[in-house]
Amino acid sequence: MPVVVVESPAKAKTINKYLGPDYTVLASYGHVRDLPPKDGSVDPDNDFDMLWEVASDSKKHVKAIADALKEDNNLILATDPDREGEAISWHLEEALRLRKAIKKDTPVSRVVFNAITKSAVTEAMKNPRKVDQPLVDAYLARRALDYLVGFKLSPVLWRRLPGAKSAGRVQSVCLRLIVDREMEIEKFKAQEYWTVKAMLANSRGQEYEARLTTLAGKKLDKFDIANDTAAELAVSAVNSRDLKVTSVEAKPGSRNPSAPFMTSTLQQEASRKFGMGARQTMSAAQRLYEAGYITYMRTDGIDMAPEAVHAARDAIKDKFGDKYVPAEPRMYKNKAKNAQEAHECIRPTDLAADTESLKIMDGDQRKLYDLIYKRTIASQMAAAKLERTTVIIGSADGQVELRASGQVMMFDGFLKVYEEGRDDAVIDDDDKSLPQINQGEAAPKKSVTPEQHFTQPPPRYTEATLVKRMEELGIGRPSTYASIVTTIQDRDYVRKEKNRLIPEDKGRLVTVFLSNFFSRYVEYDFTAALEEELDDVSAGERDYKNVLSRFWRDFSVAISEALDLSITEVLEKLNEVLAPHIFPPTEDGTDPRLCPNCGEGRLSMRTARSGGAFIGCSNYPECKYTRPFGPPDPEAEASAIPPEGKLLGEDEGDKIWVHKGRFGPYVQRGEVTDDNKKPPRQSIPKEWPAEDIDLPQALRLLSLPRLIGPHPEDGVNVWANIGRYGPYIKHADTTSNRGGTNANLESLEEVFDVGMNRAVQLLAEKVASRGGRGAAAKTLRDLGEHPDEGGAISIMEGKYGPYVKWEKVNATIPKDVSPDDLTVDQAVQLIVEKQSKGGKKRKAPAKKKAPAKKKAAKK
Repeated sequence: MPVVVVESPAKAKTINKYLGPDYTVLASYGHVRDLPPKDGSVDPDNDFDMLWEVASDSKKHVKAIADALKEDNNLILATDPDREGEAISWHLEEALRLRKAIKKDTPVSRVVFNAITKSAVTEAMKNPRKVDQPLVDAYLARRALDYLVGFKLSPVLWRRLPGAKSAGRVQSVCLRLIVDREMEIEKFKAQEYWTVKAMLANSRGQEYEARLTTLAGKKLDKFDIANDTAAELAVSAVNSRDLKVTSVEAKPGSRNPSAPFMTSTLQQEASRKFGMGARQTMSAAQRLYEAGYITYMRTDGIDMAPEAVHAARDAIKDKFGDKYVPAEPRMYKNKAKNAQEAHECIRPTDLAADTESLKIMDGDQRKLYDLIYKRTIASQMAAAKLERTTVIIGSADGQVELRASGQVMMFDGFLKVYEEGRDDAVIDDDDKSLPQINQGEAAPKKSVTPEQHFTQPPPRYTEATLVKRMEELGIGRPSTYASIVTTIQDRDYVRKEKNRLIPEDKGRLVTVFLSNFFSRYVEYDFTAALEEELDDVSAGERDYKNVLSRFWRDFSVAISEALDLSITEVLEKLNEVLAPHIFPPTEDGTDPRLCPNCGEGRLSMRTARSGGAFIGCSNYPECKYTRPFGPPDPEAEASAIPPEGKLLGEDEGDKIWVHKGRFGPYVQRGEVTDDNKKPPRQSIPKEWPAEDIDLPQALRLLSLPRLIGPHPEDGVNVWANIGRYGPYIKHADTTSNRGGTNANLESLEEVFDVGMNRAVQLLAEKVASRGGRGAAAKTLRDLGEHPDEGGAISIMEGKYGPYVKWEKVNATIPKDVSPDDLTVDQAVQLIVEKQSKGGKKRKAPAKKKAPAKKKAAKK
C-alpha cells in the first residue's frame, strides 16, 4: 500500500476514508524539522548554510512513516497546497533520506488538492508531480530572514533596551503601524464645527430631515459654521424664511456583491461580525477544511472554479428563484501576484449544503461556515436595485438652501442573503428613506436645530483593519497575518481593549528604537519590496541566496553599529524623539524637563528590567522623583505621594505619613530611628486610593490589629486585621507563635466594628467548612496505656468515622464494631494491623556499643 503523508490526524482520517484500504495514510503533525533556537543555525559566512533538527516529539512520527515505507516502497506527499505545505513535504523527504528510509528506487511524488473531498483527492492522485523547488526556496529564504532578524536583532534590544523581548522582520513593521497610529491620535487637535438640521413636512404632513448646505447665497464648507454664535445666526436665517421644494431628483442605482473570501477578507469580516481574532478565525477555518466542508483557507485568490460557480447559481435558483440569478456568471479577477501561490477563493465544497444541513456542533465553526456560505452564494447573485432621491429645499431669495437625501430599495438582490460589514462605519444620510415629496410644494418647518461637532482622530486599529492595512501595504502574506497579530499581543507589545489594539510602553519603545537605529528595516516600502522579491523566488525568477546576501550585507553593519551604542545614548535619543509625548511644552513656558520635586535635576526616560518605562530625575538617589511614562498629569501629580512621603498630620506627638513602598503604599507613625528600627506601619487596602488617604483614615489603619476580645470557649484572643488577601479575623494570640483559625470578613468596614458574636460565628463556619482541619480532634474514650509499648490509646472522632489513636498511628475502627464496646486488646490488634500495612512502628532504643578494647602498642 502506498504511504500517503498529510499534516494532521484529522486530515489523515478524512483522506483515508476517501482512498480506502489500498493506501496507508499517516500524519506528520505539521513540520518535522526546524532551525534550533540558538545562534549559528543559519551561517551567513558559509553560503547561508542552515542547520535543521528533527524535533523530539516529531521523531516518532518520522519513524512511523519510515516503518510504513518498509512495507511499501512508495511515498506520496499530500501536504497543504501552499508554500508552507511544500516546505513540509520537502522536510519530510529530506529527513527520510537521511534515515535511509527512502532508497534509490523509492518513488516519491507530490499531490495537491484545494479541498478535501473525494473527487478532489482522487483527481489529485491521478496527477502527481515533484516537490516544487522554487516554493521551497521561497520558504528557505523567509525562514532564514526571520531567523537572522530574530537572533541578531533581539540581543541588541536586550542589551540596549532592557525589558524588550524580541523583534521580527514583519512583526516589528506591524507593531510600527499600531504605534504610528497611536502617535497620530496623541498629536491630533480637535477642531470645532457646527451643522444645522431642520425637520420639515411634506404636503401630507409627513416629516423628513434636511441639512443646511447654503447660507447667505454661499455653499457651506465643513468649517464655515465655526462656533455657537455663527450657528445661532444660521438658525435665525432659516427660521426667518419660508421654504419650498425647488427640485426632486430620483436616480436609479445598483449595488454589486462583494467577491468571495480570501484569507485576509475572511479574517476582517469575522472580526467585524463576530469579534473573532485572526488566530481564532484561522483555527476554526482549519477544522472546517480538514472536515471537508470548505476549500483551502490560506489563499490570496478570489476566483472560483467554474463547477462551483454553476453550483452556486443552481443553489440560488432553487432557494430564491430565477430573478436572483444574474444573466451571466460573475467572474472575479485573482489579485495574487504569484500564480504558483494563487488558489481558489475560500468557499463551501458543497454549495447545496447550508449551515443547517451540516449540523456543525462547534460554535465558532458553525458561525464561520455560515459566513463563508452566505458570502459565496451572494457573490453570484443579482445586484441590488436602488432609487436614490435628492431633494433641494430653498428660500425665495436664494439665501438659504437645504438638502435631503435618501434611497428606496427597489429589489434586494444579493442583500437578501448577505451584506458586507464596515470598518468604523459612519451612518450616511443617503441610507435613509424619504416620504413622497413633490417639487414646488411648501416645506413648513417643524424645528431647526444647531448641532456641535468636533473632528475626530483616526481610529485605533482593530485586528480586521490592521490586516487590511498590511494587505494594502504589501506587508506579510495571507498565511502569516494571524501569527503576526497574535505575536505582538503575546509579547505584551500591544493590548486589545474593546476590540481595539493599543500599544503598551514596551511596544512604543521598541518601535521608536528600531525606527531610529534600524530605520530601513521597519520601513513599509522596504518590507513590501522584500516580500515581492520573495514572491519572485517562488516563481523561480530570482535566486534566494542572492536575496539573503544583499539583505545580510547591510543588516550586519547596522547590528554592529547598534552594539557600539551605550544605553545612555539610546535613552537620550528616545528622550529626544519622544519629547512631544513625554515632555510636552508647559503653559507657562518653563523647561518641561526640569524636575518639579528638587527644581534642579533633569527629567529623563528610564527603563526597568521588567520592561516598563518611567520618568525619573537625574539627581537620583538624592531626588527620588518618578512619574509614569507618558505625558504629565497635573491632577494626578498634585495628589500623588512624593518620593519622601506625604505628611498627613500629627497624633499624640507622632507625625503620620503616607509612603510608597516596594509592596505598595502604607501609612506610618513616626520616623525611622537611627538604629533603623521600623516604626508602626500598616498597608493601605486597594479599596482606598493612597492619594486620597487623610489623617483619620490613617489612624484607623494604624490601630490595627484590633483586639475583639477573648474567645468565650477557650479564652484565646480574637483579632481583626487587614492581610494580603483582604480583611479577616484571627483566633490566636498575635504575641505568641501559636497557630489558629483565620476567617475572611465580607467588607473592609467590618475590621473596625465586627463584634464577638459575629466573630465566633465566622470562626465556627470556617472550621466546619474545612471539616475540622486545623482544630483539635474530639476524644470519645480513653482506653489507657498500651500494654506492651506504653503510651496512651484513645478513641477519637474523625471526619470519616471513629478511629483508634496511639502515638502517631491512627487505625480506623470497622463499621460493624461500636466504639463504646471496643476493648484495649481489640484496639492493640487494630494498631498492629495498621502498622503492618505501612503505619509507623515504634523503634526500639538502639543498644549502646561496648567500648572498643585498646590495642597493645607494638614494640
